[in-house]
Amino acid sequence: MLESLAVIFLMGMFLGWILKKVRIPSLLGMLITGMILGPYALNLIHPSILNISTDLRQIALIIILTRAGLSLDINELKKVGRPAIFMCFVPACFEILGMVILAPRILGISTIEAAIMGAVVGAVSPAVIVPKMLTFMEEGYGVKKSIPQLILAGASVDDVFVIVMFTAFVGMEQGKGISAVSFIQIPISILSGIAFGLIIGVVFQKVFQRIHIRDSAKVLILLCISFFMVTLETKLKGVFPFSGLLAVMSIGIAVRKKNANLSQRLATKYSKLWVGAEVLLFVLVGATVNLSYAFQAGGAVVLLILLVLLFRVTGVLVCLVKTDLNWKERIFCMIAYMPKATVQAAIGGIPLALGLDCGQIVLTVAVLAILITAPLGAFGIDFSYKKTLSKDHS
Repeated sequence: MLESLAVIFLMGMFLGWILKKVRIPSLLGMLITGMILGPYALNLIHPSILNISTDLRQIALIIILTRAGLSLDINELKKVGRPAIFMCFVPACFEILGMVILAPRILGISTIEAAIMGAVVGAVSPAVIVPKMLTFMEEGYGVKKSIPQLILAGASVDDVFVIVMFTAFVGMEQGKGISAVSFIQIPISILSGIAFGLIIGVVFQKVFQRIHIRDSAKVLILLCISFFMVTLETKLKGVFPFSGLLAVMSIGIAVRKKNANLSQRLATKYSKLWVGAEVLLFVLVGATVNLSYAFQAGGAVVLLILLVLLFRVTGVLVCLVKTDLNWKERIFCMIAYMPKATVQAAIGGIPLALGLDCGQIVLTVAVLAILITAPLGAFGIDFSYKKTLSKDHS
């Protein structure tokens, strides 16, 4: 196991570094590492690591969402208003709709299987977007109109919305059925997660105003609280709708609101944690890909992903109606909302693990969506931000 971890980190970081040198997102190198080392190629990853890969991917998701929360200024978000709320779910709904319309025709799957697939690929990637938006906020690009804040907040809540939708669709496919009550649970889950997270965040920062310990210890405690939040969601399943991941992000938002200095220090620590978590996340998702199946389904899947992206960017445009953003800024928002990686890596393999008939094709679509949209979106953001956003300071 230790040998496998060493190979994962060394090769993942090395291939990531090589691709970054030629201006390709490093996460692509990590995915390729997983494909090479995984059971469908060289089979060099110890089975014990693959058995807990779901938990490891969830830890990575917790780390990046906490970092997003610690960096999100709620006052700046209030200035954005309606578009920020719409960005949390409208683009994802458009993409799920596009998948439901197109996937049965292109791949020959059922409507419910297409909905599951749409929920998997419908989320934007915090792993790609959060670091870039934080950089733009520090450098002053688009800050006056709160464009990085808009995208950062939307991307964070968008993930939670999509995961809740994914759970509902998987329940339908498993024969558990779904009702109006199931969809009513979505806003309840979001609101309860936000409320509980904000309360925990306020208590957290108040306690550490009185008890002085190292920031590294605070991060460890915050991680433990986050693990409890995600576990609580599982325990409350079927009893009360609750989003543990949104609670995790809300803790960071509350700490930022009450103590900006503390949140900045903790965010720096989480950035360092992400260095390792990112490698594990993308290498392990790459390891789950059945390469022969991916090549067999490749052409049709690539076409499907590109077509549903058109639905997604249309959803972004709908969110920005009647805003003061000019067309260049709207185009930037459309590009910035394209990358997929984190959520697809975290939940893409779940249908396969549950034994659903659509599991293999859903995983294939999830991975190819990452391989296509993560580099495309990252390139697009880097290429366009200086041409579309004004450099200013809030």
